[in-house]
Amino acid sequence: MSDLLKVPTMEEYMAQGKQPEILFWVGSAGSFDDRAKKITKAFVKILNTANVDFAVLGTEESSTGDIAKRAGNEFLFQMQAVTNIEILNAYEVKKIVTCDPHSFNCLKNEYPELGGQYEVIHHTQFINDLIASGRLKVDGDLYKGKKITFHDPCYLGRANNEYDAPRNVLKETKADIVEMKRHKRTALCCGAGGAQMFKEPEKGDMDVNVLRTEDALETKPNIIATGCPYCNTMMTDGVKAKEKENDVQVLDIAELIANAQGL
Repeated sequence: MSDLLKVPTMEEYMAQGKQPEILFWVGSAGSFDDRAKKITKAFVKILNTANVDFAVLGTEESSTGDIAKRAGNEFLFQMQAVTNIEILNAYEVKKIVTCDPHSFNCLKNEYPELGGQYEVIHHTQFINDLIASGRLKVDGDLYKGKKITFHDPCYLGRANNEYDAPRNVLKETKADIVEMKRHKRTALCCGAGGAQMFKEPEKGDMDVNVLRTEDALETKPNIIATGCPYCNTMMTDGVKAKEKENDVQVLDIAELIANAQGL
């Protein structure tokens, strides 16, 4: 395994009596979904390139419980959350970074009332901070001349009012960033939120992810950028439904930055 994919655990840090700068919360999708694992690997490469001292919980990480909560099972959510909080507090975790806006929102806004007080940061915010502080330099012209449109994840955008960080990072790729008509506060949900990803859609004229993909394709992009593993799946499926998979790529911002760096 290359040094760029080195992933230490909190247990290893604890054994050395050390504390990492951040805990990287991988999340269910980033751990188990084959497509989302590529986002996880891209972000790990960025962290190692920027010499960020980080660790993961590894097998000690469980689901945040977000999906159970959105599906209406508050009891299961609290069981999962309390277990995670006990582990995080035992390791004295202060700062958490995650690629999943659902985990981000849950850890940031719903864990405090159960005893989990942490500084929680989305990976686009963290990459933006790394670039702004000079710890990460984005070189290369891989995406120069390409058109990229960004789909705002609901739990990053409307739920937590973060619209600038992902766009600031995308500018570093030297690509032409084009906005959909519905973007930022008026962005349309891709359809994955609220546990919708794990069930068939209700009857209607069109699946919402296809409708959102139409918004993106109107900008005539080479790439649809996402900041959420679930959005990535829904937009990829939308591109396939529109038979545009040979023309349009769907990539997470971490992947775009890692690719631009040749990592």
